[in-house]
Amino acid sequence: MACPKKKTSKSKRDQRRANWKREAHFEALKAMSMGKSILTGRATGFYYPTEDEDEES
Repeated sequence: MACPKKKTSKSKRDQRRANWKREAHFEALKAMSMGKSILTGRATGFYYPTEDEDEES
């Protein structure tokens, strides 16, 4: 027979939520940094198509 689970405390819930938001914050910072490097032309770590290459082929 199934038994009820123990209730998760508010502090544990808040810790998990804070960790989730912290990870999302750092992912957003990385995305902004990558976008800035593409716009300034300093991106060297990855390949992305440009308009010039599309017209040549």
